[in-house]
Amino acid sequence: MSASTPARIGVVGYGAGGHRFHVPYIQAVKGWELAGVVTRSAERRAILATEAPGVPAFDSLDALLDAGVDAVVITTPPDTRRELVLRALERGAHVVADNPFAPTAQGARELQAAAERSGRILTAYQNRRWDTDLVTLKQVIDEGQLGDIWRVSSRMDQDDSGTLETGPAHGLLRDLGSHLVDQMAFLFGPVERVSAHLDITEVDGVEVDCGFDVALHHANGVFTRVASSKINHLDGRELIAYGDLGAYESRMDDVQTAQIDAGLRPASAAAGWGVEAEARWGTLHTTEGSQQIPSARGDYAEYYRMLLAAVRGESAPPVPIEQAVHTVEILDAARESARTGLTVEI
Repeated sequence: MSASTPARIGVVGYGAGGHRFHVPYIQAVKGWELAGVVTRSAERRAILATEAPGVPAFDSLDALLDAGVDAVVITTPPDTRRELVLRALERGAHVVADNPFAPTAQGARELQAAAERSGRILTAYQNRRWDTDLVTLKQVIDEGQLGDIWRVSSRMDQDDSGTLETGPAHGLLRDLGSHLVDQMAFLFGPVERVSAHLDITEVDGVEVDCGFDVALHHANGVFTRVASSKINHLDGRELIAYGDLGAYESRMDDVQTAQIDAGLRPASAAAGWGVEAEARWGTLHTTEGSQQIPSARGDYAEYYRMLLAAVRGESAPPVPIEQAVHTVEILDAARESARTGLTVEI
Protein backbone atom coordinates (compact mmCIF):
# COMPACT_ATOMS: atom_id res chain seq x y z
CA MET A 1 0.00 0.00 0.00
CA SER A 2 1.47 3.34 -1.04
CA ALA A 3 1.49 6.40 1.20
CA SER A 4 -0.79 8.20 -1.25
CA THR A 5 -3.50 5.55 -1.13
CA PRO A 6 -6.05 5.96 1.69
CA ALA A 7 -6.38 2.95 3.96
CA ARG A 8 -9.93 1.83 4.69
CA ILE A 9 -10.96 1.19 8.28
CA GLY A 10 -14.26 0.15 9.82
CA VAL A 11 -15.58 0.34 13.37
CA VAL A 12 -17.65 -2.48 14.86
CA GLY A 13 -19.87 -1.03 17.58
CA TYR A 14 -21.01 2.55 18.05
CA GLY A 15 -21.71 2.89 21.74
CA ALA A 16 -19.64 5.15 23.98
CA GLY A 17 -16.41 3.58 22.77
CA GLY A 18 -17.14 3.96 19.08
CA HIS A 19 -18.31 7.55 19.00
CA ARG A 20 -16.25 8.98 21.89
CA PHE A 21 -12.91 7.14 21.68
CA HIS A 22 -12.49 5.85 18.11
CA VAL A 23 -14.30 7.61 15.27
CA PRO A 24 -13.23 11.19 16.18
CA TYR A 25 -9.57 10.17 16.24
CA ILE A 26 -9.76 8.16 13.01
CA GLN A 27 -11.32 11.22 11.36
CA ALA A 28 -8.40 13.33 12.60
CA VAL A 29 -5.76 11.30 10.73
CA LYS A 30 -5.14 12.04 7.08
CA GLY A 31 -4.71 8.77 5.23
CA TRP A 32 -7.55 6.86 6.87
CA GLU A 33 -10.89 6.49 5.11
CA LEU A 34 -13.70 5.57 7.49
CA ALA A 35 -15.36 2.85 5.41
CA GLY A 36 -18.28 2.11 7.69
CA VAL A 37 -19.63 1.42 11.16
CA VAL A 38 -21.45 -1.70 12.34
CA THR A 39 -24.51 -0.86 14.43
CA ARG A 40 -28.10 -2.04 14.20
CA SER A 41 -29.42 0.65 16.55
CA ALA A 42 -31.57 3.27 14.80
CA GLU A 43 -30.59 5.79 17.47
CA ARG A 44 -26.86 5.20 16.97
CA ARG A 45 -27.23 5.27 13.21
CA ALA A 46 -28.77 8.72 13.57
CA ILE A 47 -25.81 9.83 15.71
CA LEU A 48 -23.41 8.41 13.11
CA ALA A 49 -25.15 10.34 10.33
CA THR A 50 -24.57 13.54 12.31
CA GLU A 51 -21.00 12.85 13.42
CA ALA A 52 -19.76 11.19 10.22
CA PRO A 53 -22.02 12.23 7.32
CA GLY A 54 -21.91 9.83 4.39
CA VAL A 55 -20.29 6.98 6.32
CA PRO A 56 -22.45 3.87 5.82
CA ALA A 57 -23.85 1.78 8.66
CA PHE A 58 -23.76 -2.01 8.40
CA ASP A 59 -25.70 -4.74 10.17
CA SER A 60 -22.76 -7.12 10.69
CA LEU A 61 -19.00 -7.49 10.65
CA ASP A 62 -19.19 -9.67 7.55
CA ALA A 63 -21.18 -7.02 5.69
CA LEU A 64 -18.52 -4.45 6.58
CA LEU A 65 -15.72 -6.78 5.48
CA ASP A 66 -17.56 -7.48 2.21
CA ALA A 67 -17.46 -3.73 1.51
CA GLY A 68 -13.66 -3.89 1.62
CA VAL A 69 -11.53 -2.71 4.52
CA ASP A 70 -7.88 -2.92 5.48
CA ALA A 71 -8.53 -2.80 9.22
CA VAL A 72 -11.37 -3.00 11.72
CA VAL A 73 -11.84 -1.75 15.27
CA ILE A 74 -13.77 -4.10 17.56
CA THR A 75 -15.44 -1.99 20.24
CA THR A 76 -18.47 -4.11 21.07
CA PRO A 77 -19.29 -5.39 24.59
CA PRO A 78 -16.56 -7.66 26.03
CA ASP A 79 -18.61 -10.87 25.68
CA THR A 80 -18.65 -10.53 21.89
CA ARG A 81 -15.10 -9.39 21.17
CA ARG A 82 -13.26 -12.71 20.93
CA GLU A 83 -15.36 -14.17 18.13
CA LEU A 84 -15.37 -10.91 16.19
CA VAL A 85 -11.58 -10.55 16.45
CA LEU A 86 -11.09 -14.11 15.25
CA ARG A 87 -13.54 -13.62 12.36
CA ALA A 88 -11.88 -10.41 11.21
CA LEU A 89 -8.42 -12.00 11.29
CA GLU A 90 -9.72 -15.05 9.44
CA ARG A 91 -11.02 -12.80 6.68
CA GLY A 92 -7.72 -10.95 6.32
CA ALA A 93 -8.27 -7.67 8.16
CA HIS A 94 -5.90 -6.01 10.59
CA VAL A 95 -7.61 -5.68 13.98
CA VAL A 96 -7.74 -3.19 16.84
CA ALA A 97 -9.35 -4.79 19.91
CA ASP A 98 -10.82 -2.53 22.56
CA ASN A 99 -10.19 -3.18 26.24
CA PRO A 100 -10.44 -5.53 27.94
CA PHE A 101 -8.37 -7.06 25.14
CA ALA A 102 -9.07 -10.54 26.56
CA PRO A 103 -10.47 -11.73 29.92
CA THR A 104 -7.42 -13.90 30.70
CA ALA A 105 -3.81 -14.25 29.59
CA GLN A 106 -4.64 -17.62 28.05
CA GLY A 107 -7.35 -15.98 25.94
CA ALA A 108 -4.94 -13.20 24.96
CA ARG A 109 -2.33 -15.73 23.82
CA GLU A 110 -4.97 -17.54 21.73
CA LEU A 111 -5.75 -14.28 19.93
CA GLN A 112 -2.02 -13.62 19.49
CA ALA A 113 -1.58 -17.04 17.90
CA ALA A 114 -4.52 -16.43 15.57
CA ALA A 115 -3.00 -13.13 14.46
CA GLU A 116 0.35 -14.79 13.79
CA ARG A 117 -1.37 -17.48 11.68
CA SER A 118 -3.23 -14.84 9.69
CA GLY A 119 -0.20 -12.66 9.06
CA ARG A 120 -2.24 -9.62 10.11
CA ILE A 121 -1.75 -7.00 12.82
CA LEU A 122 -3.63 -7.46 16.08
CA THR A 123 -3.23 -4.66 18.59
CA ALA A 124 -5.04 -3.46 21.72
CA TYR A 125 -6.47 0.04 21.98
CA GLN A 126 -4.27 1.40 24.75
CA ASN A 127 -5.07 4.99 23.86
CA ARG A 128 -4.29 6.25 27.36
CA ARG A 129 -0.59 6.10 26.57
CA TRP A 130 -1.45 9.46 25.00
CA ASP A 131 -3.32 10.93 27.99
CA THR A 132 -2.31 14.54 28.57
CA ASP A 133 -1.03 13.92 32.10
CA LEU A 134 0.93 10.82 31.13
CA VAL A 135 2.54 12.50 28.12
CA THR A 136 3.55 15.38 30.39
CA LEU A 137 4.96 13.01 33.04
CA LYS A 138 6.92 11.13 30.36
CA GLN A 139 8.38 14.42 29.17
CA VAL A 140 9.49 15.31 32.71
CA ILE A 141 11.11 11.88 33.11
CA ASP A 142 12.77 11.90 29.66
CA GLU A 143 14.26 15.33 30.34
CA GLY A 144 15.90 13.92 33.47
CA GLN A 145 14.23 16.40 35.79
CA LEU A 146 13.49 13.68 38.37
CA GLY A 147 16.74 11.77 37.94
CA ASP A 148 16.43 8.04 38.57
CA ILE A 149 12.79 7.13 39.15
CA TRP A 150 12.02 5.28 42.37
CA ARG A 151 8.25 4.97 42.40
CA VAL A 152 5.05 6.30 40.85
CA SER A 153 1.50 6.44 42.18
CA SER A 154 -1.41 6.65 39.73
CA ARG A 155 -5.05 7.05 40.75
CA MET A 156 -8.10 7.55 38.53
CA ASP A 157 -11.46 7.54 40.30
CA GLN A 158 -14.65 7.80 38.27
CA ASP A 159 -18.08 8.60 39.69
CA ASP A 160 -19.81 6.59 36.98
CA SER A 161 -21.49 3.49 38.39
CA GLY A 162 -23.69 3.09 35.32
CA THR A 163 -20.72 2.09 33.15
CA LEU A 164 -19.41 -0.64 35.46
CA GLU A 165 -19.13 -3.72 33.26
CA THR A 166 -20.51 -6.67 35.20
CA GLY A 167 -20.09 -10.41 34.92
CA PRO A 168 -17.46 -12.96 35.92
CA ALA A 169 -15.07 -11.93 33.12
CA HIS A 170 -15.58 -8.17 33.51
CA GLY A 171 -15.06 -5.65 36.30
CA LEU A 172 -13.16 -2.39 36.71
CA LEU A 173 -9.72 -4.00 36.86
CA ARG A 174 -10.08 -5.52 33.40
CA ASP A 175 -11.60 -2.29 32.05
CA LEU A 176 -9.94 0.90 33.32
CA GLY A 177 -7.33 -1.18 35.15
CA SER A 178 -5.94 -2.45 31.86
CA HIS A 179 -5.22 1.16 30.85
CA LEU A 180 -3.58 2.22 34.12
CA VAL A 181 -1.44 -0.94 34.24
CA ASP A 182 -0.45 -0.49 30.59
CA GLN A 183 0.59 3.11 31.26
CA MET A 184 3.05 2.01 33.92
CA ALA A 185 4.40 -0.89 31.83
CA PHE A 186 4.76 1.53 28.90
CA LEU A 187 6.81 3.96 30.99
CA PHE A 188 8.89 1.51 33.04
CA GLY A 189 8.89 -1.82 31.23
CA PRO A 190 7.90 -5.37 32.17
CA VAL A 191 6.47 -6.26 35.57
CA GLU A 192 7.86 -9.18 37.59
CA ARG A 193 5.71 -9.21 40.75
CA VAL A 194 2.20 -8.03 41.60
CA SER A 195 0.23 -7.55 44.81
CA ALA A 196 -3.34 -6.31 44.78
CA HIS A 197 -6.60 -5.61 46.57
CA LEU A 198 -10.01 -5.56 44.86
CA ASP A 199 -13.22 -3.93 46.13
CA ILE A 200 -16.06 -6.36 45.42
CA THR A 201 -19.75 -5.56 45.03
CA GLU A 202 -22.73 -7.57 43.83
CA VAL A 203 -24.68 -6.61 40.71
CA ASP A 204 -27.69 -8.68 39.63
CA GLY A 205 -26.53 -11.52 41.84
CA VAL A 206 -22.99 -11.60 40.41
CA GLU A 207 -19.89 -10.44 42.28
CA VAL A 208 -17.76 -7.92 40.38
CA ASP A 209 -14.77 -5.74 41.25
CA CYS A 210 -15.69 -2.06 41.40
CA GLY A 211 -12.35 -0.75 42.70
CA PHE A 212 -8.72 -1.81 42.89
CA ASP A 213 -5.30 -0.99 44.30
CA VAL A 214 -2.49 -2.80 42.48
CA ALA A 215 1.24 -2.66 43.30
CA LEU A 216 3.67 -3.41 40.45
CA HIS A 217 7.34 -4.34 40.82
CA HIS A 218 9.05 -3.66 37.50
CA ALA A 219 12.08 -5.60 36.28
CA ASN A 220 14.16 -2.39 36.27
CA GLY A 221 13.52 -1.82 39.98
CA VAL A 222 10.86 0.89 39.69
CA PHE A 223 7.82 0.43 41.95
CA THR A 224 4.45 1.68 40.73
CA ARG A 225 0.95 1.64 42.15
CA VAL A 226 -2.35 2.05 40.28
CA ALA A 227 -5.76 2.51 41.88
CA SER A 228 -9.32 3.32 40.89
CA SER A 229 -12.93 3.28 42.06
CA LYS A 230 -16.20 3.39 40.14
CA ILE A 231 -19.13 3.46 42.59
CA ASN A 232 -17.80 5.52 45.51
CA HIS A 233 -19.01 8.91 44.21
CA LEU A 234 -15.44 10.17 43.84
CA ASP A 235 -14.06 11.63 40.64
CA GLY A 236 -10.45 12.66 40.14
CA ARG A 237 -7.05 11.93 38.62
CA GLU A 238 -3.70 12.00 40.40
CA LEU A 239 -0.18 11.14 39.29
CA ILE A 240 2.81 11.43 41.64
CA ALA A 241 6.34 10.41 40.65
CA TYR A 242 9.35 10.22 42.98
CA GLY A 243 12.98 10.25 41.83
CA ASP A 244 16.37 10.86 43.40
CA LEU A 245 16.25 14.51 42.26
CA GLY A 246 12.75 15.35 43.43
CA ALA A 247 9.07 14.69 42.84
CA TYR A 248 6.37 15.61 40.33
CA GLU A 249 2.65 15.75 41.12
CA SER A 250 -0.22 16.20 38.71
CA ARG A 251 -3.98 16.39 39.12
CA MET A 252 -4.93 17.08 35.55
CA ASP A 253 -8.36 16.36 34.14
CA ASP A 254 -9.21 13.58 31.66
CA VAL A 255 -8.70 16.33 29.10
CA GLN A 256 -9.56 14.74 25.75
CA THR A 257 -12.67 12.96 27.03
CA ALA A 258 -13.91 16.25 28.49
CA GLN A 259 -13.33 17.97 25.15
CA ILE A 260 -15.24 15.27 23.25
CA ASP A 261 -18.13 15.53 25.71
CA ALA A 262 -18.13 19.31 25.19
CA GLY A 263 -18.68 18.77 21.45
CA LEU A 264 -15.11 19.46 20.30
CA ARG A 265 -13.26 17.23 17.83
CA PRO A 266 -9.50 16.72 17.38
CA ALA A 267 -9.73 17.30 13.62
CA SER A 268 -10.91 20.88 14.14
CA ALA A 269 -9.57 21.91 17.56
CA ALA A 270 -5.99 22.20 16.23
CA ALA A 271 -3.33 23.24 18.75
CA GLY A 272 -5.78 23.47 21.62
CA TRP A 273 -6.55 19.78 21.51
CA GLY A 274 -5.44 17.72 24.52
CA VAL A 275 -3.82 20.66 26.37
CA GLU A 276 -4.71 21.13 30.04
CA ALA A 277 -5.73 24.53 31.42
CA GLU A 278 -2.86 26.32 33.17
CA ALA A 279 -4.64 26.25 36.53
CA ARG A 280 -4.35 22.45 36.52
CA TRP A 281 -0.72 22.09 35.40
CA GLY A 282 1.45 19.71 37.41
CA THR A 283 4.21 20.80 39.80
CA LEU A 284 7.87 19.75 39.90
CA HIS A 285 9.58 19.84 43.31
CA THR A 286 13.42 19.87 43.45
CA THR A 287 16.24 21.52 45.42
CA GLU A 288 15.64 24.60 43.26
CA GLY A 289 12.09 24.91 44.60
CA SER A 290 8.68 24.19 43.09
CA GLN A 291 7.62 25.11 39.58
CA GLN A 292 4.63 24.44 37.40
CA ILE A 293 5.27 22.32 34.33
CA PRO A 294 3.33 23.37 31.23
CA SER A 295 0.93 20.78 29.88
CA ALA A 296 2.14 18.67 27.00
CA ARG A 297 -0.35 17.87 24.26
CA GLY A 298 -2.22 14.60 24.65
CA ASP A 299 -3.62 13.16 21.43
CA TYR A 300 -5.27 9.77 21.01
CA ALA A 301 -5.12 10.31 17.26
CA GLU A 302 -1.42 9.44 17.52
CA TYR A 303 -2.51 5.82 18.03
CA TYR A 304 -4.22 5.85 14.65
CA ARG A 305 -1.29 7.62 12.96
CA MET A 306 0.99 4.83 14.17
CA LEU A 307 -1.54 2.17 13.17
CA LEU A 308 -1.71 3.62 9.66
CA ALA A 309 2.08 3.45 9.36
CA ALA A 310 2.00 -0.17 10.57
CA VAL A 311 -0.70 -1.15 8.07
CA ARG A 312 1.44 0.40 5.33
CA GLY A 313 4.42 -1.65 6.50
CA GLU A 314 6.40 1.38 7.60
CA SER A 315 6.69 0.71 11.34
CA ALA A 316 5.56 -1.44 14.27
CA PRO A 317 1.98 -1.21 15.60
CA PRO A 318 1.26 1.42 18.27
CA VAL A 319 0.89 -1.35 20.88
CA PRO A 320 2.81 -4.53 19.95
CA ILE A 321 0.77 -7.64 20.70
CA GLU A 322 3.40 -8.90 23.17
CA GLN A 323 2.84 -5.80 25.30
CA ALA A 324 -0.94 -6.26 25.17
CA VAL A 325 -0.57 -9.86 26.33
CA HIS A 326 1.78 -8.85 29.15
CA THR A 327 -0.81 -6.37 30.43
CA VAL A 328 -3.38 -9.18 30.67
CA GLU A 329 -0.79 -11.33 32.47
CA ILE A 330 -0.42 -8.54 35.03
CA LEU A 331 -4.20 -8.34 35.48
CA ASP A 332 -4.38 -12.13 35.99
CA ALA A 333 -1.64 -11.87 38.62
CA ALA A 334 -3.51 -9.03 40.34
CA ARG A 335 -6.69 -11.08 40.58
CA GLU A 336 -4.74 -14.04 41.96
CA SER A 337 -3.02 -11.81 44.50
CA ALA A 338 -6.33 -10.33 45.63
CA ARG A 339 -7.76 -13.84 46.01
CA THR A 340 -4.85 -15.30 47.96
CA GLY A 341 -3.41 -12.27 49.75
CA LEU A 342 0.02 -13.14 48.34
CA THR A 343 2.44 -11.37 46.02
CA VAL A 344 2.33 -13.15 42.66
CA GLU A 345 5.30 -13.55 40.34
CA ILE A 346 4.83 -13.34 36.57
